[in-house]
Amino acid sequence: MSRLITTLIVFGSLALLVAPAAAELTVHPRKRTETSPGSGRYHATTSTAAWQAPETAIIVCDMWDSHHCLNAVRRVGELVPRMNQVLETARKQGTLIIHAPSSCMEAYADHPARANAKLAPTAANLPSDIGQWCRHIPAEDAGQYPVDQKDGGEDDEPAEHAAWAALLESKGLNPRAPWKRQVDGLRIDPKFDIISDSGVEIWNTLEQRGIKNVVLLGVHTNMCVLGRPFGLRQMAKNGKNVVLMRDMTDTMYDPSKWPYVSHFSGTDRIVEHIEKFVCPTITSVDILGGKEFRFSRDRRPHLVLLVAEDEYKTEVSLPPYVTRHLERDFRVTTVFGNDVERNDLPGIDAVANADLLLVSVRRRTIPVKQLEYVRKHVAAGKPLLGIRTANHAFAPSKGKQPGEGQDAWNNWDPEVFGGSYRGHHPEGPKPKLAVADQASSHPILAHVDFKDWLGHGSLYQVNPLLPGTVPLISGTIGGQPTETIAWVRIRADGGRSFYTSLGHVDDFQTASFRRLLFNAIYWSAGLPIPEHMADSPEKFVAGK
Repeated sequence: MSRLITTLIVFGSLALLVAPAAAELTVHPRKRTETSPGSGRYHATTSTAAWQAPETAIIVCDMWDSHHCLNAVRRVGELVPRMNQVLETARKQGTLIIHAPSSCMEAYADHPARANAKLAPTAANLPSDIGQWCRHIPAEDAGQYPVDQKDGGEDDEPAEHAAWAALLESKGLNPRAPWKRQVDGLRIDPKFDIISDSGVEIWNTLEQRGIKNVVLLGVHTNMCVLGRPFGLRQMAKNGKNVVLMRDMTDTMYDPSKWPYVSHFSGTDRIVEHIEKFVCPTITSVDILGGKEFRFSRDRRPHLVLLVAEDEYKTEVSLPPYVTRHLERDFRVTTVFGNDVERNDLPGIDAVANADLLLVSVRRRTIPVKQLEYVRKHVAAGKPLLGIRTANHAFAPSKGKQPGEGQDAWNNWDPEVFGGSYRGHHPEGPKPKLAVADQASSHPILAHVDFKDWLGHGSLYQVNPLLPGTVPLISGTIGGQPTETIAWVRIRADGGRSFYTSLGHVDDFQTASFRRLLFNAIYWSAGLPIPEHMADSPEKFVAGK
């Protein structure tokens, strides 16, 4: 980005620095679009956009100096250093910085940046309700709100929360609303920034300065960032090109409440909701480069699911399974196949940041650039799991060749899983499942009940397995050779692979299969396998 030359102009008694029109910001908005109308499944796709810095504003929402939730205070403290870097860099590039610590204007009564907010004349297009909270916009009717926040979302431990409230009260602060000003560490420039918690003042300022692009960051995404008069909903419904900076925010969400996921997965779910129904998101990387910000307690490995097959309904079975059992300990991204063009996986770029990959794909010869994400994941020695059709995920049917610009991985099964898939037995008999020889002590089989366990769907022909594989489960049907149903392999690149030919939609109704897949994911990630799955809210909270 070129060095900016600023021009000093005088507006009334206020000196403003305005960046030249040539100053550009390159951002990468991510949004979610339904795979097809009514599917309930979404593609997360990222684009590239060029914004003029003088036509852009960043609104810092409610980064208060204190809060009734101690964990929220801690997380705000972690956000501050990188957030201030974002503001300093954006300011130098010519972006307007608006500090909006709601209910704290008294602390800034004599601050020049507060005076700056009052200079703009009333805009001709001032929305009639811009001074009010906006709790909902019509687009949100298309989905379910993703977390239960009815009790305020505090995630403190009760004893620590009580001690924190007592400490606030001893300081003469209201334990339910102790904030008085913006948190220290976010510098406010008296010449160039403005301070306001008024939707009217902020709108007027945006219009006076010709601001088209608005970035919201701060806390809390599911409350103030969405709902304030200057928040995402108001900006979106009134025509601003608004985005959330998704790594510079937090939520008020308690993991003991529905959907019983971790606090950080709760934030992810709110971000997904925003990308589906309100506006796109970006990250601080667009301003600063480097890596996205993560909270110190967010140690979740990133699990990416590739789901694109037409037979076994894993697009229906896998997402709820993941929410119920895995979003406690994993950050999860699901990439669905294109409902119109079968050889396309929109959003597969998420694999670039995956720690482990779970594949449920059948015979897709996807674009070369898309398959390259998978090739790089494997080459990097990262874990990979496959269910059912995954052993012929990227191999075309016999006699078919990839189309122009597409790629195939014909040796995917032996190279990645160590298998020799050559078809399946006819539908009908259900395979009887048993522990493979000398596999009973393998951690993936812990707590897996084999009594009367039958597989669903036809028995796959996968033998012989390549050297180095470790069979875990075998399956038999009458009059046919025994086949291996599940196995693991340490690949030549050092990565862990797990494969099972189970994965029929009815397998997900079987506790033994759910446990097997759960164990395999933790094992592949190198995490200790929990004694209990998150089958109920009580077990989930006990294991958090």
